[in-house]
Amino acid sequence: MTTSTEAPRPLGGAGTTDGRTTTQAVTRNRFGSPDVLSVRDIDRPQLPIGNVLVEVHAAGVNRGDALEMRGWPYLARVMGYGIRRPKHPVLGTDVAGTVIALSEGVSEFDVGDEIVGFATGAFAELATLPASTAVHRPETISAEAAAAMPTTAVTALQAIRDAARVEPGQHVAIIGASGGVGTFAVQIAKAHGAEVTGVASGRNADLVRSIGADHVLDYATDDIAMHTGRYDAIVDLVGNQAIRSLRHALTPTGTFVVVGGQNPQTLTGMRRFAAAAAMSPFTRQRLVPLFSKPNRDDLDAVIELARTGAVRPIVGRAFELSDIAEAIRQIETGHGVGRTVVTIGTRTTHGGDPRP
Repeated sequence: MTTSTEAPRPLGGAGTTDGRTTTQAVTRNRFGSPDVLSVRDIDRPQLPIGNVLVEVHAAGVNRGDALEMRGWPYLARVMGYGIRRPKHPVLGTDVAGTVIALSEGVSEFDVGDEIVGFATGAFAELATLPASTAVHRPETISAEAAAAMPTTAVTALQAIRDAARVEPGQHVAIIGASGGVGTFAVQIAKAHGAEVTGVASGRNADLVRSIGADHVLDYATDDIAMHTGRYDAIVDLVGNQAIRSLRHALTPTGTFVVVGGQNPQTLTGMRRFAAAAAMSPFTRQRLVPLFSKPNRDDLDAVIELARTGAVRPIVGRAFELSDIAEAIRQIETGHGVGRTVVTIGTRTTHGGDPRP
């Protein structure tokens, strides 16, 4: 896709912009801890061909944002983060907002549309995103709830449907069931007709049951590896237990999906993925490293699940833009419940309450 830019074109008689030439954004000029982040005015984003400009109402906060902030794993600096300093000063990918400008090549949206998708620099008042990565946001889904979905819900869908290949009647375990991806994985597995066991901390057991888990294990007192041969699929979002140990809980032909648990402060951060791939050819069990990718069709699918009520986004905490450093610190602890979002402006709560 070309990166050339041009003046936004008027569509639908609605105009293309509110006239702002700057925007408030969370920026940084070096890699490091949340202390490198600051909120300041920056130039309004350029609008590449095939993109839309949105007024951001809410943005999801992902573990990937924290990793990009720190520049981990180190190979990612060569692959796209920037080698010595950040290539993209403004973090944030998951966004819900209102279209205020369109470039040439965009026909599926109009100025004034409410959309959700995968953006560049979502932690800002204004952000751009390719039209090919966005979908319309239904009125029944709030901006906060919608912003909680792109990365985590799509990852959960790809883990359950594609990697684990879950079928009705199968018994599926989700390790890390109360987290951002986990809360979606539990619900999507149920939507696929599975019997679901959620592994989480005891304090989050009621939440995990409330989103459909048939059984809940407290990771502090229950060892899932002791449930020999019980599960057709295990989706591991945490990575605190050895794969060899967890395989004992699978059926002889069960599937183990590695989603999380990598040590990011390494060259590649891929050791656990590599271990699964290396062991898989020597067993009847399937050991699958999941490399989730943004996908418009998958985003549309999970938004539809939320619209129909089959999936309920769980927003654990909502922060203001000025509190983004605290939001990312929470993500780095690994103890947050559901999704963490940043709310921007005053239009984030229409369309229902996303909180548990």
